[in-house]
Amino acid sequence: MIRVAIIDDHAIVRAGLRQFFSEQVDLTVVAEAANGREALDIVRKGEVDVMVMDLSMPDQSGIDALAAIKARAPDLPVLILSGFPEAHYATTLLRQGASGYLNKECDPEEIVKAIRTVFRGRKYITAGVAELLADGLSGGGDKPPHEQLSEREFQVFLRLAKGETIGHMADSMSLSVKTVSTYRTRVMEKMNLASNSDLTYYALKNGLIQ
Repeated sequence: MIRVAIIDDHAIVRAGLRQFFSEQVDLTVVAEAANGREALDIVRKGEVDVMVMDLSMPDQSGIDALAAIKARAPDLPVLILSGFPEAHYATTLLRQGASGYLNKECDPEEIVKAIRTVFRGRKYITAGVAELLADGLSGGGDKPPHEQLSEREFQVFLRLAKGETIGHMADSMSLSVKTVSTYRTRVMEKMNLASNSDLTYYALKNGLIQ
């Protein structure tokens, strides 16, 4: 049996997935969580084979949670199930350790197929994501600025875009204020932007925050 954990802040989504997974002979839902911190608690217990995780969650986003999960359990497959279109996040998150990326509008059968694929140690790449990755390889110069950020820079960029202060970020990411400020400077330089409001505008325009 493949032991699955569902991480989503909407109880109705968790219930729907749990019901569908229970109908599969090889899947069993062993844990659920509503945010990134609870997801980490599940990882610490170590009794899960695949994690299915949303991106937009309170307390700690799926992006921050992915980084923390990969630091603790680098071999645990994490399948991102998001309301954001693939074009916005898929290639960035696959680079940062996700095993697959699906939009919430996909067929439930595809989620099951993806779980089985990542459980075997392979990445689950949809046709749309494969196209995005191919475009990135063939024309590196066409990559949007946010895809040139490192994992940490991307986390800092999204938090700044949502209006989080450097002090709050330093606390929640267990970094010094000076380190977060350095990341902010690098983000501004790489993206050729001048202020936090520019970051917010960019993130909204590119559908990276709602």
